[in-house]
Amino acid sequence: MLTAADLERGALKPTWCPGCGNFGMYRALKEAIEELGLAAEELVMVWGIGCHGNGADFYNVQGFHGLHGRALPLATGIALTRPDLTVIVEMGDGDGYGIGGNHFLHSVRRNIDLTAIFHNNQIYGLTTGQASPTSDQFMRTPSTPGGVIEEPVNPVGVAVAQGATFVARGFAGDIPHLKELYKRAIQHKGFSLVDVYQPCVTWNKVNTFSWFRERIYKVEDLPDYDPRDRTKAFHLSMSTFHELTCAPDECRIPIGVFLEDPDSFTYQDGLPQLDRPMFKHAERPRDITQALEPYRV
Repeated sequence: MLTAADLERGALKPTWCPGCGNFGMYRALKEAIEELGLAAEELVMVWGIGCHGNGADFYNVQGFHGLHGRALPLATGIALTRPDLTVIVEMGDGDGYGIGGNHFLHSVRRNIDLTAIFHNNQIYGLTTGQASPTSDQFMRTPSTPGGVIEEPVNPVGVAVAQGATFVARGFAGDIPHLKELYKRAIQHKGFSLVDVYQPCVTWNKVNTFSWFRERIYKVEDLPDYDPRDRTKAFHLSMSTFHELTCAPDECRIPIGVFLEDPDSFTYQDGLPQLDRPMFKHAERPRDITQALEPYRV
């Protein structure tokens, strides 16, 4: 079984900026995989393009570093041809909600059995701080010197509305809580979204660690909250998302499991041929002597 130490690639150490939220996500995922007891041959990871994508160099796992915005189609192909594997996808907010937004939408509605982790720092960190689809409205960035005009994408609300079967939001500054979210998401049968607020300490000077710590609270602390209630999950997703510039006493940000449907019908469930995946055919050499006989001279 993999340990957190096994998942590190030895000489290759993370090169993210000191204090980057990616470090918390890196540690939480390694510990989650270890505690789930996954074996190396059972796990595959896929990355998109962005600061998070450097994880392809730092995780010692079998995986694929895909094109910008295309990690979910790659992961879908793997999940459908190797349904015996645990598939984990990592994407950024610009990567997954911008260029890959269409793939996100359709992966949700298909309920592909995989776990999608989004590094949501509300900025394009790798390319020096341009506004991303989740940047706060009126936020000033190098690409929006007058402030972002449009409302941000609400990935949690979109996923809930589109029929997702597991939707969670985490915070990179709370590693124990994030680890538990990862474990539940990986164990869920169906498409699991974990949107993680991951402060970019270099380019996003608004949504910092301290800014989040003053505002976040845990969904599980809400009295009588039932994550099987889709209507409540949607209302909760809308409760604070568009008011990220508000003061701590004006708004609070929920983290935790918004929605969980443990008995969902997955895309794989609709493909009976996966009971005998094609890769297993290749394991057994076939005798084609009789098939060649008519052509013998």
